[in-house]
Amino acid sequence: MASVTFDDRFMRELPGDALTERRPRQVRACYSPVEPTEVADPEVIAVWPEVAELVGFDEDFMQSERFAQVMAGNALLDGMRPYAACYGGHQFGNWAGQLGDGRAITLGEALHPETGARHELQLKGAGMTPYSRTADGRAVLRSSIREFLCSEAMFHLGVPTTRALSLVLTGEQVMRDKLYDGRPAPEPGAVVCRVAPSFLRFGSYEIHAARKDVAILRGLVEHTICHYFPHLLGEGEEGDEASVSDTPVQDAHIVAWIREVAERTAAMVVGWMRVGFVHGVMNTDNMSILGLTIDYGPYGWLDNFDPGFTPNTTDRGQRRYRYGYQPDVAYWNLYKLTNAVAALVEDAGPLQEALDHFPAVYSELQLDMMAQKLGLSRLAGSDDEALVEGLMAMLTRVETDYTLFYRGLAEVACEGIEADAVDAEALRAPLTEAYYSPDSHSDEDWQAIDAWLRAYVARVQKDGTGDVARREAMNAVNPMYVLRNYLAQEAIDQAEAGDFSGVYSLMEVLRSPYEARSEWGRFAKKRPDWARDRFGCSMLSCSS
Repeated sequence: MASVTFDDRFMRELPGDALTERRPRQVRACYSPVEPTEVADPEVIAVWPEVAELVGFDEDFMQSERFAQVMAGNALLDGMRPYAACYGGHQFGNWAGQLGDGRAITLGEALHPETGARHELQLKGAGMTPYSRTADGRAVLRSSIREFLCSEAMFHLGVPTTRALSLVLTGEQVMRDKLYDGRPAPEPGAVVCRVAPSFLRFGSYEIHAARKDVAILRGLVEHTICHYFPHLLGEGEEGDEASVSDTPVQDAHIVAWIREVAERTAAMVVGWMRVGFVHGVMNTDNMSILGLTIDYGPYGWLDNFDPGFTPNTTDRGQRRYRYGYQPDVAYWNLYKLTNAVAALVEDAGPLQEALDHFPAVYSELQLDMMAQKLGLSRLAGSDDEALVEGLMAMLTRVETDYTLFYRGLAEVACEGIEADAVDAEALRAPLTEAYYSPDSHSDEDWQAIDAWLRAYVARVQKDGTGDVARREAMNAVNPMYVLRNYLAQEAIDQAEAGDFSGVYSLMEVLRSPYEARSEWGRFAKKRPDWARDRFGCSMLSCSS
């Protein structure tokens, strides 16, 4: 561990707050120096060893009391200069002004002793900062477990994401009104250490544009491009610290940067759609400039396929952040980012073209993604468009589990059969487990399902892929296990009673989401009836 060094590049290169007090205030800078608030009795509950390896921490340090103290915010390692970042954001479509890290504090940028890779370590729930407004800067155990598990679940699913290193109990209680019903209650406090190359988000740029602090905005954009998009300057790959670029950042570089941010964002959202993830609060301050899933708050996973599902109680009426609208919101958020940096270029026309790159990229990636989910080499033409539209109609016609459907579809026999002649019962048998109430299906429902399945079989046969190869390909992109809302809630219920075995079991399963194992059968079950309307299983609040 002694060989891991910490840098403060962000603080060295960008303007900071002259004050060091925690008092909430408006800050016209990129960050505020602030140290975490100590907690009473830190206890490390869980660590993702692969993230520790990514950072460069060794096993001895991970097992030490020093590690517990640092990850709780009670101590700092040599070279750490903690700070909270300043940013703004559009929340639910409205400009919210200054937001900032209200309970997240960056400890420093860890440099891996062998690879030199740079990762920002940030404690979430580490106490008040100048951006806490009226809050206490703490986090509760339930939300901390959800972020700790989901960060790594997404990584192993192959979706771009921030990572999670550790989950630490603070030994203190935190008051929260989780249902917003005027009845706050004490809950166990916790701190998660999350890890990413950077936690810069769209709102990091918006705040300075809104204040017309063009010099700060330009400095931040130049910092971002030079260090995280150096290839746009012809300066090698991201993370190469041999030298800071001497190439001035020109208008063309800013345009190319927006274009790449659009591409990365499109890839991220396509990943969400593929696995059935709903972010729940896609405010511009929750959108990573690196195209990483960031800020795991009131997120959720599709149980039954429902394009209108939102897990966020605050979004219950508007449903702005519903599953099926996520691509549109991403585009809107990119528009706000593009607007923010428009003051830095002479001609906004190329910026608009870069922004409009998003729909084209998203459509192409989404089409490829659907082809992969269906086990087809490609989708093209009106017949394939009708096939996909028919699939969406079928999935919403009857209550169908999104995850189990595609795993079942991979088992449908297509090779060497006559699609129109195969027995209907045999055709639909692999999908039985995906339906929530098959006994309630009408004859018309079954006829629609059978018709689509026959069309699918015929399309697979046209593709010429054998059943074994198709099954392997489909099962490589359609997970068997996701962090279903009720599974997370079961683990939380146990943890709040002092039993963390549910967390540990999920950690094991979520590392191998595509590998079916008989001993993990209970993690691949449909949502039970008791979880249909229960808080934490159907919808969540932002209270954490």
